[in-house]
Amino acid sequence: MKNPFRVRARMGSTDLAAMDVEEELQVQEQECRKIPPWTKQITARGLVASIIIGVMYSMIVMKLNLTTGLVPSLNISAALLAFVFLKSWTKLLHKAGVVSAPFTRQENCVVQTCAVACYSIAVGGGFGSYLLGLNKKTYERAGVDTEGNTPGSYKEPGIAWMTGFLFIVCFVGLLALVPLRKIMIIDYKLTYPSGTATAVLINGFHTPQGDKMAKKQVQGFAKFFTVSFLWGFFQWFYSGGDGCGFSQFPTFGLKAWKQTFYFDFSMTYIGAGMICSHLVNLSLLLGSVISWGIVWPLIREQKGVWYSEKLPESSMKSLQGYKVFVTIALILGDGLYNFAKVMAFTIRNFQAQMKHKNINTEANLSISSQGRAPVTDGHLLACDKLHHDEAFVRDRIPMWVACSGYTLFSLVSILSIPRMFPEMRWYYVLTAYIFAPALGFCNAYGAGLTDMNMAYNYGKVALFVLAAWSGSSGGGVVAGLVGCGLVKSIVSISADLMQDFKSAHLTLTSPRSMVMSQAIGTAIGCVTAPLSFWLFYKAFDIGNPDGEFKAPYALIYRNMAILGVEGFSALPLHCLQLCYGFFAFAMLVNLVKDLVPERFGSWVPLPMAMAVPFLVGAYFTIDMCVGTLIVFVWRKIDEKRAELMVPAVASGLICGEGLWILPSSILALAKVQPPMCMRFLPTIKFM
Repeated sequence: MKNPFRVRARMGSTDLAAMDVEEELQVQEQECRKIPPWTKQITARGLVASIIIGVMYSMIVMKLNLTTGLVPSLNISAALLAFVFLKSWTKLLHKAGVVSAPFTRQENCVVQTCAVACYSIAVGGGFGSYLLGLNKKTYERAGVDTEGNTPGSYKEPGIAWMTGFLFIVCFVGLLALVPLRKIMIIDYKLTYPSGTATAVLINGFHTPQGDKMAKKQVQGFAKFFTVSFLWGFFQWFYSGGDGCGFSQFPTFGLKAWKQTFYFDFSMTYIGAGMICSHLVNLSLLLGSVISWGIVWPLIREQKGVWYSEKLPESSMKSLQGYKVFVTIALILGDGLYNFAKVMAFTIRNFQAQMKHKNINTEANLSISSQGRAPVTDGHLLACDKLHHDEAFVRDRIPMWVACSGYTLFSLVSILSIPRMFPEMRWYYVLTAYIFAPALGFCNAYGAGLTDMNMAYNYGKVALFVLAAWSGSSGGGVVAGLVGCGLVKSIVSISADLMQDFKSAHLTLTSPRSMVMSQAIGTAIGCVTAPLSFWLFYKAFDIGNPDGEFKAPYALIYRNMAILGVEGFSALPLHCLQLCYGFFAFAMLVNLVKDLVPERFGSWVPLPMAMAVPFLVGAYFTIDMCVGTLIVFVWRKIDEKRAELMVPAVASGLICGEGLWILPSSILALAKVQPPMCMRFLPTIKFM
């Protein structure tokens, strides 16, 4: 199939002048006829590939969720694996003499969307944040004597209720903004950078040059996937006890190791560091130095003055309280600033779009009626746009389907959620669903302009509002956490679906097939995500502040709800002043970043990234900086090859060690312990 994105791209202006609009439209009409109908874009082999990729990535992101809470985007990796899986499938059938339908860019886009929708439930389903914040261990870590942390305000994880909750809240978001897809994609011409990048990658794969490129990427992925998996298997033999194994290697000495500064040989975080930008990784390192190198040692010296010597450091009235609330202050400062900025940017651009809508419409109509006028670059762009617009609006999704579906799922939620959580009154749910579409529109519009999905900020707003509305006597902590998940799911999925619609628009994929694939992926994720979480929950000590699976955001979200209920009365001595300082620091850093020239602003750290190691530790930031160093050196040596291979190599490192989690979890459930413990101790001085 000819790539419609490269129509006459290599022709000179003389050649372009020799063509006319009618001929170009005939070429594009022939291409349009080759597009399979939406029912043929969703295939059985595609669903199998989606399930395999989605389940594997669910395990990977679940580990990241429960260790640091920092999950890089794996969309490009999912598109690559979808291409590899189905391309290999069709080739094997061809060699066996079996005739199969050709593998198209539309099918590739559908599989990628379905797989990403599946593993996105593991990312945004709250397993490392608001849902886990409901369990008894997090309730105890927040302080059973803390004012606002009402006795009995917890709910232990269970596969049945978590699966039901996800099915209820996640499907509402699929329908909230479907009627606005034409307005967002065609009328307002929002860019949606992530959706555009995915579409460009998929279109590139389905060309002869792209096929060769994909083969090189597959080889790199397979090689480093194998290395990473075998390395995870090798490390397991030496981890037979607490503080054992290569993950506790005191790279910079035992004193630095005690402050969590060491390289833990994690291929997952090296790969994540290769995917994340240099600025994110350096911000993480800066946050590690400020927190574990300066702030926490200084506060620890105030033991007995600021907090009782008898309290363990894991108590919320002790050092742990400072860690949690200072982290919250940084996150809120950064989040509120970006929320206000994106909202202002969104309102300003929305007004501009409305003002110039008629002008743009008239311009498009005049271009489309040019007849046989000479073709210029502008005409080609207009013709190409008309071609994609026509394909995008051909398979319409009736308005009544989206509205009735949203109403039906809302009614199910209003009836079901109060039964699951008595603290969540039915009118809380109704209020959330009344405002959710407007919030979803704001978030989707902002994501189209800035590529920033601000769903977590909308969720935090809902958390504080519902926690304060309910109060401590009304179960405000539980209501806040559940309401946070409800609003966050709707707002996040709405923005993700618009990103997918942008990919569909650029790959000539039917919106109907995208909605169906998103729904199928969401349904699969609602089943596989609780199962993968349950595997971790039963096999490992989730929520242990001294263990590998710290699940830091669970405690952060619960303490946010406590603050919403009782205010600042739960904070330890001088913690509020520190929170004010770091909140202002986050706002100031963002302001400086926006005001200084871009060449300087690109080096200003990101407070949101700086906040993660404040609570988790510095060890994973060392790994991610190693990943960013590898990319930096590679680009200096061979920039073209680095741009081609970095995503594949990074994905191989992440997936290899991530896949080892499955057998290691099964071994842990079977009570099979590693045979050896490798531990490092200081030199013993003999008299």
